[in-house]
Amino acid sequence: MSKTVFGVDVGGTTVKIGIFSEEGEKLSVWEIPTRTENHGLNILPDIAASIEEKCRENGIAKEDVLGVGIGVPGPVDEEGVVHEAVNLGWGELNIRESLGKLLDLPVAAGNDANVAALGEQWKGAGKGHQDVVVVTLGTGVGGGIIIGGRLVAGATGACGEIGHMHLEDDEPDACNCGNHGCFEEYASATGIVRIAKRILAKSTDATVLDPEKLTSRDIFDAAKAGDAVAQRITEKYGYYLGKGCAIIASVLNPELIVLGGGVSKAGSVILDLLKPSFTEYVFPRVRDTTKFALATLGNDAGMFGSVRLLLQKVGRA
Repeated sequence: MSKTVFGVDVGGTTVKIGIFSEEGEKLSVWEIPTRTENHGLNILPDIAASIEEKCRENGIAKEDVLGVGIGVPGPVDEEGVVHEAVNLGWGELNIRESLGKLLDLPVAAGNDANVAALGEQWKGAGKGHQDVVVVTLGTGVGGGIIIGGRLVAGATGACGEIGHMHLEDDEPDACNCGNHGCFEEYASATGIVRIAKRILAKSTDATVLDPEKLTSRDIFDAAKAGDAVAQRITEKYGYYLGKGCAIIASVLNPELIVLGGGVSKAGSVILDLLKPSFTEYVFPRVRDTTKFALATLGNDAGMFGSVRLLLQKVGRA
């Protein structure tokens, strides 16, 4: 008989919680506020209370629950210890032990971007592939690395910080990490705006783009409508995205690179834009074997991945 698993995705404002079958069927989803006051002291107790309430409402006996998977915004090691989650107010915290004691259930914990990658590999764009890298193109650039169907966390849970690969030597602006020339400075939503402002500052050509009111969506919409300046901007963006993906593919040799996050909503055009520089910079042996796809699970990826992580930890996957 199939058992139940809870998947939890902790954000800075809300916590998404879902009830899943162990086969990965999503049965129910709800949200609770993320109470970050007092160094996030209430977050795990709130999650535990909410899960217990849903068990009572749905008549789910504890013996029918395999456990809880949880993703959080911070580096999490193989033991379920988060080493710092600034947005939640946490320092070092053993999530696996703390939430496990509150619920008296097995708990598996991972970094939110990493478990979202695991979700895409299991039930999203990467389904059917064992070696997958998910690149999340949002306000920053994050990612997750899946090798042999399993998440690679790294020694301190910081594996997959692909946004901080070095791409440019002469970048004057500092990245949020303090370094200069990181992948994130060009391939993120803020990165394409940075590229756009630099090109617009030097261009005298007519364009619909307003340098004071720019979003990644504005730029891609203008490029699709035939704006020549916007097209130059997206081509430059594609150059950096392809170069970064070439490094990833050369080092990890994945079957598939999945692009997610807000910028990926531009659609298949970004796959076309990255191919020239990807082809130029990638190790030739993996040039033709590395495939690309757009993420499909959206905001549910973290919950799916958390469930998968728990199933692997308890030996059910």
